[in-house]
Amino acid sequence: MNKTFDLIIAGGSIGGVLAARAALSTGKRVLLTEETAWIGGQLTNQGVPSDEHIWIESFGCTATYRNYRNKVRDYYRNHPFIKDAVKSKEIFNPGSGWVSAIAHEPRLALHLFHEMLLPYITNQHLVLMTNAVVIDVVTESNKVTSATILNLKTSEEIIVEGTYFLDATDTGELLPLSGADYVTGSEGTLYNEPHATAKQMPNDMQPITWVAAVSYHEGETHEMEKPEEYDYFKSLKTPYGSDLLSWYGPTLDPSSTKRLYKFGGTFKDGDKVPPLFTYRQIVDKNLFNPSYNVSDVTLINWPQNDYVFGNIFNTDNDDHHKYMAKQLTLSLVYWLKTEALRDDGGIGYPELKLRGDILGTDDGLALAPYIRESRRMKTRYIVKEQDISAKTNKTLPKFWDSVGVGCYHIDLHMTTESQSYFFENTWPFEIPLGAFISTNLENLIPACKNIGTTHITNGCFRLHPVEWNIGEVAGYLASYCIDHDLTPSTLYADKNHVKAFQNYLDQKGIERAWPRDKVHAI
Repeated sequence: MNKTFDLIIAGGSIGGVLAARAALSTGKRVLLTEETAWIGGQLTNQGVPSDEHIWIESFGCTATYRNYRNKVRDYYRNHPFIKDAVKSKEIFNPGSGWVSAIAHEPRLALHLFHEMLLPYITNQHLVLMTNAVVIDVVTESNKVTSATILNLKTSEEIIVEGTYFLDATDTGELLPLSGADYVTGSEGTLYNEPHATAKQMPNDMQPITWVAAVSYHEGETHEMEKPEEYDYFKSLKTPYGSDLLSWYGPTLDPSSTKRLYKFGGTFKDGDKVPPLFTYRQIVDKNLFNPSYNVSDVTLINWPQNDYVFGNIFNTDNDDHHKYMAKQLTLSLVYWLKTEALRDDGGIGYPELKLRGDILGTDDGLALAPYIRESRRMKTRYIVKEQDISAKTNKTLPKFWDSVGVGCYHIDLHMTTESQSYFFENTWPFEIPLGAFISTNLENLIPACKNIGTTHITNGCFRLHPVEWNIGEVAGYLASYCIDHDLTPSTLYADKNHVKAFQNYLDQKGIERAWPRDKVHAI
């Protein structure tokens, strides 16, 4: 293997895959590492169906993301057992999950990501290393020059050199390794954000969730061994006054303290008691012919299995918290099967079955935890609450250096230290180029949820189409700088260069602005 590359990308997340694909499409040589066996991050190894905004069918994403959505539906239209009524629909939801308009299986996402990268593996422009992590980098002056990669299966280490290094890990692993300026947790009042904590709290982060896949089999009983930590989690109370293992979660309504959920049913806007099974449902048996004999499948990423008891980076207890996060999810499944109050008044849902085959594991849990909040690079511009909040902006906000668009509420899940949580309306927003430009390293580019945001705004950029856009732009940014003999900082310092790069992104199918007459605050 040649050990010199144009781009070395750590992390096969959604952002990592799209950064690789963008650079490869311009003829660059790329090395992409991924810690697990599956590339694709949230959509695959974390088991989180795509979460999208209300205008996604018409606008508000990159051209490649729209192509991906079309391919998802094409797969189901051509499924050998799909009902004819589904085949003829232009718009349909394959899994019927109400978090997304294209809820679909993680293995399909994995297939489509491999399909995206396969041409570049064949011509040897891409080296894809799964079950591998970057464990060290060498930084000289203000540039990263090389990286040491560990093969987790063989324990072999290799050293590779690159022109640009992109961090597409969900936890921002390259930032401390490289000496990049970065931050974790709450910045306190540094940016005068209305909802910021009174003091800096570096360990106050949004919780991780270890997702599980379960199917529902009417009339059947599926045994499950009691999790080791079940009694512990069963004994815990939440800050909002309910049992941790219950049908309650934190509320989005500031006038109340908790929100009641139920197991099954169809979700309707305004439901006071939303159903959780169909929330992230990825297989709907009703869309298939009876001969297929398939069961409904959902992915459990619910308020009840948010792990708020510690972080999995920047601590001495990373492995313990990963273990306990898994135990919390298994305990929730066990509680559902044995003690949960049923919608029909009975007790327990023994019909539930853990489905490791859905997620590529033996235990029914995802290969990796879902990460809501990353280490965040200190950049030339930091996106603050005031930039996107519907309360502080009467009209659609704009960035002069926009390189993409996103749309999501400020949605802070209960944090690991202050246990604060809130929900705030926002405008659809633009993604500023300044949030990609490191304050101290010339050739390290964030390509995931580690761009320049705050603790408050970071969650807005974790959504699938937004991370997709971030990764794609990061790949194009590195490639463009190579082709034009620039660095990201010199490009950003000249508005003519920025305008030229924006034109370049326009040609690549990156939407950079919202149609003002068609959107509103959400």
